[in-house]
Amino acid sequence: MPEQPAAAPGPLAMLVPFGMMFLIFYVLVFRPQAKARKAHEQMVKHLKKHDEVVTSGGLFGTVVNVRPDAITLRIDENVRVEVEPSAITRLVKSRAPGGEPAPAEKRA
Repeated sequence: MPEQPAAAPGPLAMLVPFGMMFLIFYVLVFRPQAKARKAHEQMVKHLKKHDEVVTSGGLFGTVVNVRPDAITLRIDENVRVEVEPSAITRLVKSRAPGGEPAPAEKRA
């Protein structure tokens, strides 16, 4: 008696692996990226005068002025640079309300 060939999987069964791959990409890539973007937006939104920051180009500077379209940094005496808010990569030191420096929040 000859063996019968195996039946081909249905179209729905072929979509399950693609759904699993999308779920894995969402959990491992898209969700953490969205969280990091949201945290960066909050950090830039709460920048204030005298905060020390680092730009994406590696410049360390002190915030002098904050506008919605640009942030002015003092990088040395009589040297000021305007950068886009998206160029600020991290907060090095934030000034506490009393005028003394407070440590920046640790980022994971």
